[in-house]
Amino acid sequence: MIQGRSDRTIASSRPDAPPCNKLDVYAKDSAIDCAPRAGSIMTANWRGRPLQAILWDLDGTLIDTADDIALALNRALRDHRLPAVPPATVRTLIGRGSPILISRALASNGISADQATQQELFKRFVLHYESLQTGGESTAVAYAGAAAALRRLQAEGLRLACVTNKQYSLAVHCLEHAGLSGYLDLVVGGDTCSRRKPAPDPLLHACRTLGVGLEATLMVGDSLNDVLAAQAAPMPIVCVPYGYNEGNDPRALACDGRVERLDELPALLGLGPAMGQPRIPGATGFPV
Repeated sequence: MIQGRSDRTIASSRPDAPPCNKLDVYAKDSAIDCAPRAGSIMTANWRGRPLQAILWDLDGTLIDTADDIALALNRALRDHRLPAVPPATVRTLIGRGSPILISRALASNGISADQATQQELFKRFVLHYESLQTGGESTAVAYAGAAAALRRLQAEGLRLACVTNKQYSLAVHCLEHAGLSGYLDLVVGGDTCSRRKPAPDPLLHACRTLGVGLEATLMVGDSLNDVLAAQAAPMPIVCVPYGYNEGNDPRALACDGRVERLDELPALLGLGPAMGQPRIPGATGFPV
């Protein structure tokens, strides 16, 4: 479980990196800026350059959350006597955070709403989402290979952080429900910084908090938002083909590398199979 509030001020690796809301970020240990982990031998690399950290998108990358999002959204719309949005359509609206999701959902039904109404819908959406998570209704599951990849890379001493446009509290509950929180050092939510992805702010904030340089960090995602944020940071990005990407084909993204599933990532980073573990067939990924 991700625990322990990180209240210390971390020096930025870039003088123009924007400040974020420290109190929205929880880190596992108070000395999280000591990277790599003590005693670890860093062997993971990106095209010959050693890596110290990997940043992961959540929705559509680590965890399939679309059904939960659709259910919470439609319950919020129902509260306001507004028409529901088909779950298949909701998948195409995911990517830029809940406020944008609300706006897109209304537009998909040809509805215009003032800011106050959208804000109230947003509050109801968060409430319903939290109820799904705490009431045992959540159907969100980690994608095949996600836990294995995180476990393998954690064992190599890499710092691992989830950087998502989802609200911080919802993201933490989601990661805990899917059984992935124990592998992560840090969660940066969509309400942690003043700007969400595709702005680079959350990625820069994660690197500052983890105490790693941009040149030693890799992003993993499924959408144009992730690609643009990584390019603006800048840092390389590896994409998966199964995510949401706002309804567009993730395979068309201009990423630096691709893997079909996340447990292929260690091989792409020059790591062999873990001791006692068989090599995954075809787990080579490919740079593009």
